[in-house]
Amino acid sequence: MKGISFKIGTLIILCISFFSSQTTVFAQENEQGLLITTTYPSQIVELGETIKFDLDVSVIGSSQTVDLEMKDMPEGWESNFRGGGNLITSVFVNPNSNVSVDLQLTPPENLETGEYKFVVRGEGDQTSTELDLVIYVEEKVPASLDFKTDLPTLKGSPDTTFRFSTTLNNNGDKDLTINLSADAPMGFLPKFSLSGNEVSSFLLEANRSKTISIELEPITDIPAGEYPFTVYANGGELQAELVLTAVITGQQNIQVSGVDGRLSAKITSGKMTPLQLIVKNTGTAPAQGVELSASAPSGWTISFEPESIEEIPAGEQIEVTANITPSEKAIAGDYVTTFKAKPIDGVNETAEFRITLTTSTLWGIAGVALIAVAVGVVAIAVMRFGRR
Repeated sequence: MKGISFKIGTLIILCISFFSSQTTVFAQENEQGLLITTTYPSQIVELGETIKFDLDVSVIGSSQTVDLEMKDMPEGWESNFRGGGNLITSVFVNPNSNVSVDLQLTPPENLETGEYKFVVRGEGDQTSTELDLVIYVEEKVPASLDFKTDLPTLKGSPDTTFRFSTTLNNNGDKDLTINLSADAPMGFLPKFSLSGNEVSSFLLEANRSKTISIELEPITDIPAGEYPFTVYANGGELQAELVLTAVITGQQNIQVSGVDGRLSAKITSGKMTPLQLIVKNTGTAPAQGVELSASAPSGWTISFEPESIEEIPAGEQIEVTANITPSEKAIAGDYVTTFKAKPIDGVNETAEFRITLTTSTLWGIAGVALIAVAVGVVAIAVMRFGRR
């Protein structure tokens, strides 16, 4: 009996649980919900601009038609709802899904800057919902191009390619086709590069900026000085200018030679011989503190008058005396001697001379005398012993 009673009780409990769950499901299926949302419920716009909100309408429960209207709207504003490209006043929404609707708000002509609040209302079959929107209206900023760089002046030598890194900003709401040009100084060639590619025009999107590399390459001998030039960026009715400057600092160029360009000389064995050298600066900047030196054959000595040159202006020359004293044991013949001139901020400039060493005339006379004495001694000997 107890077993039967236990089974009957269990059956009753299961029946109660089943009907209870069915009642809950039935109640949930009859719940109705309605929601209107937008990703950006507040926007900042400019005077005279028409505003659009993307709305999503969704329902819970059964399908229903939702009527749309503006509950609150500032005076003078106009509104309309659009769906599928058409003006609408309501949407049909299936459960657990959403329908996209565009809300367009048009301001009055005499609108002033400030904050404006709106309320969108959705009325379903058994429920309703509202969505608050806010628009902040500000003064319209005129479109413009902004051309700038952190380093408008670069320095270099006459063979330097000057590279300027610049930024061009499009401060407007329209894409622009930009054309670049420059009034480059005489003797220079300008080039424009974007992302490593040489360009003369490119597309600059609204409210975007791009980095432009501007190269100025000397194509002739350019004297030292400042060379300003203007770069122009034209985008339809908009134009921007940027003034850049290339500074040529000049470059020294030392050359060493003999008088009249000769690179040879004759010296006599046994005595010091002066050799005149020309140290010339053919560059565009002064050569400072020029030190003189030489590489001579072993045992030779070479000194200079003066030993150093304080300054050689661009395009001028200085005459230097090299005093050459060969070794006493040097044999007559041709020798190579290298003369060097080195500025403080430069490198050694060299010139090789062919030095011809000849014996002294005095030694020649002494040699002839010795030979004559020897011949005389031989002649006397022949005569004396020949008579016998």
